[in-house]
Order: sequence, then structure tokens, then C-alpha cells
Amino acid sequence: MQSFRQYRSMRRDLQESIKLHGPYAAAGDRHVQPTDDILEDADDARLEKGIHSMDGHGQSPYSTPGIVLHDGQKVTVPGVNLRRASEICERVNTKTLFIVGFDGPDDKLNPKNWSIGRKWATLGIVGTTGMLVGWASSIDSTVIKQGQEAFGVSEVAESLATALFLIAFGFGSLVAAPFSETVGRNPVYIATLSILMIFTMASGLAPNFGAQLAFRFLAGLFGCTPMTTFGGSMADIFDPMDRTYAFPVCCTLSFLGPFLAPMVGAFIGQSTHISWRWTEWATLIMAALVTGAIFLFVPETYGPVLLQWKAKHLREITGDQRFMAEIELRQTSLVTRLMHSCSRPFHLFFREIMVALFTMYLVVVYIVLFGFLTGYEFIFGRTYGFTQGSVGLTFIGMNIGFLIAFAMVPHIYFSYKKRLLNAIENGHNGLPPEERLWFAMYGAPWLPISLFWMGWTSYPSISYWSPLVASVAFGFSVQGIFISTYQYLIDTYELFAASALVSATFFRYIAAGAMVIVSIPMYGNLGVHWSLTLLGCISVLMTPVPYIFYKYGHVIRQRNKKTP
Repeated sequence: MQSFRQYRSMRRDLQESIKLHGPYAAAGDRHVQPTDDILEDADDARLEKGIHSMDGHGQSPYSTPGIVLHDGQKVTVPGVNLRRASEICERVNTKTLFIVGFDGPDDKLNPKNWSIGRKWATLGIVGTTGMLVGWASSIDSTVIKQGQEAFGVSEVAESLATALFLIAFGFGSLVAAPFSETVGRNPVYIATLSILMIFTMASGLAPNFGAQLAFRFLAGLFGCTPMTTFGGSMADIFDPMDRTYAFPVCCTLSFLGPFLAPMVGAFIGQSTHISWRWTEWATLIMAALVTGAIFLFVPETYGPVLLQWKAKHLREITGDQRFMAEIELRQTSLVTRLMHSCSRPFHLFFREIMVALFTMYLVVVYIVLFGFLTGYEFIFGRTYGFTQGSVGLTFIGMNIGFLIAFAMVPHIYFSYKKRLLNAIENGHNGLPPEERLWFAMYGAPWLPISLFWMGWTSYPSISYWSPLVASVAFGFSVQGIFISTYQYLIDTYELFAASALVSATFFRYIAAGAMVIVSIPMYGNLGVHWSLTLLGCISVLMTPVPYIFYKYGHVIRQRNKKTP
């Protein structure tokens, strides 16, 4: 609904603009004369970056002699092969195309120029998609006992309902981004969340164990799309400086979901008044509210699609078919981009030391994090005799840790801003990506400390407050590591950042899904103390990673072809 209103409003504004300035001024006055030269096809990220980085004259930073503007300036259109452009010229029977752009740096059509209130309202609603799918991923882990009794399977087998959701999440992340870069953000949110609701309902009605697993896998496959897309929405509306505080908001919402759900799901499982299947109904209700909010209140944010709408309106209003948006001239097909989306993350993981090490770091974090979904029963249930509902409440400690890390955002933001201004005064273009690692350097030591602390104070003779406080330190560490890792990879790889992040997403969710299955026999056979000691020792090996890259990252980047 909001996107439709945005679409209609754009048409009215253009009609008014044409009356005052003429159709070419409304288009941004960017007249393009194609030639027979052939440009290399640009990456989708280059297309979006090119659109958002144009100066007030519509000049793209990717200029070549291939395209000449009406005033003599030379420019290239990111993502366009001029041979394809020539074919379009033949179709509209002209030698000139009018490439539609934003009307200068202050154009209100550009989401980066929206008011701060509109930006945060959009981010707040879209960010709840991360909370939703995180909630959906973990809530079934709290009713494993009830599920195994209903279907007559073992605890490990029933844990597959959570594990397969996470594994599907990993596989789905490989193909999610190209869809939102083709049709826009909102259609992807609404379509995939609607399908998520269908399979969530099907899982709640599953007549047998096999059906439950199949529907949970499909729910995870479609549930991943909002998680991978809302980061793009954030990038659409915030510039890099503002992302210093916007990105932690997204991270906090994403982390709260998986660990608020057990606090609710555990009491559903314990209740004698409602069925354990209400875990699915609670997710379904939440998904309906989030989807409805997006449909009613969230505008489209993807710049290339907004310019496509603008070009379409101009063609309809003027009857001149020469108005085109960059996205309409893109050569690569959706299938080709899907293939690249699936292959490039693996290419980066196996060839880029930065991607590999930070991905492995997140894998370690996630195997501990999601291992706790089943491990907390051993830590608090069997050690301290907590009821099922009380075990769920112990996740509040981890959530407090997430919020403490979030409370540090103003300090990180103003510190980063001060260093950035100093760098600009000294003649630098900006700060190196390594300045994003401060959050991880604050949090990294607390990961092994919290695990050893929790592991060796989880005795009936020691108050349960000790492992509970340790979980606060763990939550703080996880949040800091995650925020820094993502921001560092984004700043380091720029055009290839989406693929670098997909690599991290794929491997960590595959590992998380496997750990949900493994954690039950691991905690059962090794015990709480040695299980957490093992995980703590693994995390010790990864602790130096942010410090090493803070000191030597610039040297590694200089030797790397894919980093600036």
C-alpha cells in the first residue's frame, strides 16, 4: 500500500515538474548518446553505487569515452553494455536515450535525503523482519520434549526442526540478494514473509515428523530473504557515517529475536492449557503483524527501482520512449546474477584471508550461540533443577548483554566521527576499514572468558547467578564481534561486500544448524564443564583476529586485488 502511494505520488510530482521545467529537466537532464563501443558489464553493486554517488550534474564516477552527454561531458552508465543500449535505440527508433537520474544531490526521491524521522520509521519496521526470522528459527528448540513425545522420536531427531530451519537459512542466503536488486526491497519482503507464514502454519498443522521437518526447512528457506535484504534497506537510506549507529540497531534486533523466543516458547511448552504447537501460532501472529506493517507503512528504498518507476512515468506522461533508467539497461539476466551470487561467496571465502578468518570467527560465535538453545537445559535445567519455563527465562542474561553492547554505540559513533574529521583535516579521504574493529576488540576477550566462567561455575553448590552473569558477558562479546565483522567487511570489499557477507552468512548458519543437533549429545556425554571448556579453547584461538587485522590489515589489503 505504501509503495503504491509512493508510486502514485511520484507520478503527480513529475507531472507538476514537467509543467514547470519540461520533461528533460524532470528526468535529471541527462541525455545519453550511445556509441558502438562495448563496456564491460558492471556488478550489480556497482550499479547501485554509481546511482548514489552521482554529483549534482549527474556525472558518474565510472566515466569512459563511450557515452557523451548533450553538453559535451563524457560518462558511462554503470551496468550497461552499449551494444544493448544500441538495440534499445533501434527499438525506440532514435539515436539518443535520456537516462533518468536523481535531480541533484538533494532530490527528495533519493531515500538518503529523506527526513530523519522517515528514515528511522522505515528502519524500525524493516528491522523487525530480522527479529521475526530469528524468533522463528529458535522457538521450536524450546518444545523439543513435547515434539518428541508427539511424534515418537528422540530428542536429537526433534532438534532437526530447528537445525533444518537454520541450514535452509544458509542456503537461501546465497540467492536472496539478486531478487531485491531486480524488483525492489518491498516485493521481496511481502512475498517471502507471506510464504514464510504459509509454511509456518503448515508446520503447526504437520501430522507427522517428516512433514514438520519439510515445512520447517521451507520456512527457513524463505525466511532468510528478509534477513539478507534489510541490510540493503539500511544501506539505501543511510550514508556510511550514519551506518555507524544504524547498523547496530539492525544487529540488536536480529540478535534479540532468537533469544527472546525461548523465553516465550518455554512457557508454551510447559503450559497444560495450550498446545506446544502454539510456538508456531505465536510466530504466525508475529509474522502477520510485521508483514502488515511493511505493506501499510514502508516505502520502497532501492534507488535503481525508484528511478525505473520515474522513467516509466516519464514515458507514459510524455509519450517519449527514450526515457530509460540504468536498471533497464542492465545486461546481465537474473539467472546470471543468481549464478554469480551462488559462486562468488565461495570464491571469496577460499581466496580472501580476511573473509575466511572473519567468517570462521562468526562460525565459532554461532556454534556456541545456537548450541545454547539446547545446551541451556543442561546448564540450568539439569544442574540447578530449573523448570522448562525458568530455563527459557535465563536467556534474559544474554539479551541484557546485547543491549549493553548497543548502549556503547554512541561512544563508538562519536569516537569514529572524531577520528574521521581529523583524517579529513589531515588530507585523507577517510578512515581505513580497520577503524571499524574497535567494537570487536572490546568484545573479543569476553568470549572465552564468559565460556570458561560459565563452564566452571555451573555447579549446584555455586549460585546460578554466576553462569547467568557470565551469559551477560557472552552476549556483550557476541554483539561487538558481529557488528565489527560486518562493518569491516563492508568497508573493505565495497563492491564485493554483499558477496563477502553472504559467505559469512552461509557458513555460520550451516554451522549453527549442525551445532543444534550436536549440542545435545555433546553436553550429555562431555558434561557442561568440559563442553564449555572445549568451546572456550576454540574461541581463544580466534580472539587475536580483530587485533591482528587492526595492526596489519592495511598491509593485507595492499596485496589484495579485490580490496581498495
